[in-house]
Amino acid sequence: MSPNPTLTAVPGFRVGHWTDPVGLTGCTVILCPDAGAVASASFLGPSPGTREGILLAPDKKVERVHALLLTGGSAFGLAAAAGVVRVLEERGVGHETPWARVPIVPAAVVYDLGVGDPGARPGEREGELTARAASADPVKRGRVGAGTGTTAGKYLGVGAVPGGLGSVCVERHGVRVGALAVVNPIGDVLDERGGVLAGPGVGPGAVAFTPGDVESTTLLAVVTEHTLTKNDARRLADAAQAALGRVIHPSHTFWDGDSAFVLSSCALPPADPLLLGALVQEAVCAAVRDGVRMAGR
Repeated sequence: MSPNPTLTAVPGFRVGHWTDPVGLTGCTVILCPDAGAVASASFLGPSPGTREGILLAPDKKVERVHALLLTGGSAFGLAAAAGVVRVLEERGVGHETPWARVPIVPAAVVYDLGVGDPGARPGEREGELTARAASADPVKRGRVGAGTGTTAGKYLGVGAVPGGLGSVCVERHGVRVGALAVVNPIGDVLDERGGVLAGPGVGPGAVAFTPGDVESTTLLAVVTEHTLTKNDARRLADAAQAALGRVIHPSHTFWDGDSAFVLSSCALPPADPLLLGALVQEAVCAAVRDGVRMAGR
C-alpha cells in the first residue's frame, strides 16, 4: 500500500480540517498549488448550498481556483470561506487583477444542524485555522472536519448512522486521481458487492418512507495533475455524480443537494479521457465507502 493512499498523494494539493467534537460540526479545506487549479463542478439534487458555484461553469471567465472549502453548518458554514481567503491573501495567492490578487475559494455545505449543537457552526476564524493547518500529510478521515456531524441512511427518519469523511488516491497506467468525500446522504451506502455498508437497508421500498424535514448532501472533491479544460473538468464532475448512483441508494433525492468538484493542477499532459473518467468514478465510490468505514471505527 502507498504510504499516502489519500488525496494529498497528488502533488500540489494540501488538506486541513477544523473539528468541533462537542458541537459535532467542522470544515475541511483543500488548498491548490499557488498558481491555482483549473476547476468546474456539477450540482444535483434540489438543495445545494454553495459559494461561487456559478463561477465554475465552463462559460465563466475565471478558470482557476485557489482553494475549496467543504463545511458543516449549512448555509451558516459558508462564512468560513472568508477565513480561507484571508490566509491566501496574506500569502499573495489569488486571481490577478489590476489592484489586488483575489483568492477564488468556492465552497459547499452539508446540513448537520440536527446532529449536535445547531448553534455550533464553522465561521471565519475556523476557516482561517483550517487553511493554516492544511498540509500534504495523509488526509485524516472519519468523523473529522466537514464529516464530523454527517450521517447516512436517513430515509426512515430514524436509525441514521455516521457518514464521515473519506479520501483515496487511485492510479492506473501512470494516471493518478485523488478524491475526498463528505458523506451525508438520505440513502444507504453500498459496499463493493452491492450490500448495505451503512443505513437501514430497505431503501425507497420501505413501508415508512418518511425522511421528514431532514436535509442531506454528499460533497465530492476530485483532483488530478493531468491537464484539463473547464469543459473537461465539468464532464468529469458529471461522471463523479454518476458514481454516487453506484454507491448510494437512493441517490440525488428530493432531500439531497450533492456537489461534485473537479480540480486539476495541469502539471502533467492530458490523460486518456476514458481512463481518467473511469478512475474518477472508481475514486468517488472508494472515498464514500472509506468515509463510512472510518467513521465507524
